[in-house]
Amino acid sequence: MEEMNFWEHVEALRKVLFKSLFVIALLAVVFFCFMTEIFDKVILAPCFSDFYLYRFVCHLSRYVSVLPDFCNDGFQVELINIQLPSQFFIHMSTSFWLGLLFAFPYVVYQLWSFVSPALYEREKRHARFAFVVGNTMFFVGVAVGYLLVFPLTLRFLAGYQISVLIPNQISIDSYIGNFLAMIFIMGLVFELPLLSWLLSRLGLLTRTFFRKYRRHAIVALLVLAAVITPSGDPFTLMVVFLPIYMLYEISALFVRKVD
Repeated sequence: MEEMNFWEHVEALRKVLFKSLFVIALLAVVFFCFMTEIFDKVILAPCFSDFYLYRFVCHLSRYVSVLPDFCNDGFQVELINIQLPSQFFIHMSTSFWLGLLFAFPYVVYQLWSFVSPALYEREKRHARFAFVVGNTMFFVGVAVGYLLVFPLTLRFLAGYQISVLIPNQISIDSYIGNFLAMIFIMGLVFELPLLSWLLSRLGLLTRTFFRKYRRHAIVALLVLAAVITPSGDPFTLMVVFLPIYMLYEISALFVRKVD
């Protein structure tokens, strides 16, 4: 294969970026057109007591007494808009972020197509593995953030009051900001096994590290779970802690053993 010069590389990168931005913009336009339905049925769904997680916990609470009572509690979060242009800008920005979210695999694939000609066949096999695992774990993390972490955090914070004289009035800006931040953060957190695998390939991480610092990791992850969901409810704490701890153990399986 003929070697490309600097400007040919720049042109190839420009095409990759253009294709990626085009797909993101196209998806953003599609989401923009259907944003009312997406808001009503997906984004605002955790605001009501019939959300999937609440109904599941309600069903389990009939058999496990320590679970919180999510049955017939009339939970509902009423959002308000306090700035004139907020709803329009949220419509635009949420469309973009959802477009970026669902275009993520395509963007990564385009970047892969740019760098793959410079890789050896063995390196390409590793890159394909990273591509599949990375995308899968990212969307699993997004799902955990949406179905588990954000709803539990919302239920706690929406009902928390320093004083009964200070009612909670939650703005749409605050809700969307926390919603998007939490699901994207969980998506990135679930990339931990892939990061561990890459560090292992570079010789910077071994399985001994995970065995040696397991107890430290448990304490640190419990603190992280408490920060993510600042609730005194043990059930909520463990529901957030267990998936993150499972990531720690899965990450250990992805790294090399010490010879």
